[in-house]
Amino acid sequence: MRPPTIRDVADRAGVSKSLVSLVLRGSDQVRAEKREAVLRAVRELGYRPNAAARSLSERRTLPDPRPRPGGGTGAPVVGVLLHDLRNPWYVDLLDGLNSLLHASGLHMLLADARLHRRVGQDPAGPFLDVGADGLVVVGTLPDPAALETVAARMPVVVAGAREPVPAGVDLVANDDERGARLVTEHLVGLGHRRIAHLAGYGAVADLRRRGFEATMRAAGPDRAALVEAGDMTEEGGYRGLVRLLARPDRPTAVFAVNDMTAVGVLSAAEELGLRVPRDLSVVGYDNTGISRLRHVWLTTVDGAGHEVGRRAARCLLDRLERPGGAGRLQLAPPVLEVRGTTAPPPSVTA
Repeated sequence: MRPPTIRDVADRAGVSKSLVSLVLRGSDQVRAEKREAVLRAVRELGYRPNAAARSLSERRTLPDPRPRPGGGTGAPVVGVLLHDLRNPWYVDLLDGLNSLLHASGLHMLLADARLHRRVGQDPAGPFLDVGADGLVVVGTLPDPAALETVAARMPVVVAGAREPVPAGVDLVANDDERGARLVTEHLVGLGHRRIAHLAGYGAVADLRRRGFEATMRAAGPDRAALVEAGDMTEEGGYRGLVRLLARPDRPTAVFAVNDMTAVGVLSAAEELGLRVPRDLSVVGYDNTGISRLRHVWLTTVDGAGHEVGRRAARCLLDRLERPGGAGRLQLAPPVLEVRGTTAPPPSVTA
């Protein structure tokens, strides 16, 4: 069911929309019986005034004085539900998200989705309790269908994930399949014939694997595409390279599903006496701050985290101003950042 509107409140109370607006703003120009009728209708319908949309429509950035359910007053609030605080790519995404929200007079309230799941709480519940005006879900949630209830109450945007979302929810992400193609084309262009992909889990990782495998097939039958399962952690990257090097057809290049996995690959290569990139080329994904450290200087894909965050904020602002409509998918273009961990294979450089 759609959330109740100010028109529904006016119809239930038998008054005009403008009078409902006066009551919600705390005006003293409304007779007591009319005020009580409006407040009764608000309670019965479960209506929540959308302070964020009002702030945007009036083009103001001053704090909104309306009372919130938990008590007190404050500026319009956007809840941000983060899937994994440990993933450094989300830092750039949050920076892009917050820069536009703040410029529009909205405050960002952050919560850890994993923590709420561990204690058995509804991850989005706290945002409903504090009367948030909108919700941005950053990263993958185990049950996207759980967003349906929240999406019926407030605008919702999902950023940095590719799992299916309920109707009316916008999804903003990096074009992961295209990014994986850029990586693979780079390695093939350097002359590598045995390339391994340390894969991950979830829809984003599946798209990266799909881009890798499709590009390797297109490169010709003389190219060997190896895929090793991983858990998207540094330790997983370390163990994955050890397994790959035990194969008779050991690869000369490794494309890791993310930068953290690639760091694990680099650690294992160093301990096993391999020189990167002379003996083994390594590529990550996300272009996190770790990849830009001078002693790492990792070739990686810039997943446009900041741009994904800004686009997600823009989608939310649009829905606050114009509620309703079908959900949209926006993909930010990736860019390959070639640094110091890729080179032609030993057979070419020898």
